[in-house]
Amino acid sequence: MPLGAHKAALFGVAGVSTDTVVLLSTQTASDSASLSFTSGIDSTYGEYIFKFYDVNPATDNEEFTFQVNADGQTGFNETITSTHFWAYQLEDDSTRGMNYNVGQDQAQGTAYQQLAYQVGAGSDESLVGELHLFNPSNTTYVKHFYSKVNCSYETSYPASTNQFAAGYINTTSAIDEISFKMSSGNFDGTIKMWGVK
Repeated sequence: MPLGAHKAALFGVAGVSTDTVVLLSTQTASDSASLSFTSGIDSTYGEYIFKFYDVNPATDNEEFTFQVNADGQTGFNETITSTHFWAYQLEDDSTRGMNYNVGQDQAQGTAYQQLAYQVGAGSDESLVGELHLFNPSNTTYVKHFYSKVNCSYETSYPASTNQFAAGYINTTSAIDEISFKMSSGNFDGTIKMWGVK
């Protein structure tokens, strides 16, 4: 097996995948404005998975987001149609529930897509999760994605939230770059990019 190739069980919305996954890149934010993967996304793999480890924003009550560039483009402003919902449980057990988040979806928008909503910035608070991007090099179809993130809610309203986003990037051009950032302020944490054969 080549260096960096691993067998892994990946748990997704539809169940368990036992395909071969290859760790392609690791980036660590240290009070960083963004992390971008600008190489390694090509036709080698039909699926790319980005995993988030202990992402902690510098500013409380911000959103963790992503955007992409099509081949030859700049600005991270491709057109996205998406949906977002979440389940939550307060630490004091006073409130729990599930909501569809109208403000976190897009209808042919070009903003950064929200993956996690109102993330806490406490010293012990963070988010973890993953984003799946399918067939980014295909030049016939739009590019589908889904994500699952668990995070500590804003510091003044301590809760665990499990948040889901999904949608498509409405371009038939190949996608070859991706950027992650908070809606405002810097962040710490690690993001790993995997390719799935």
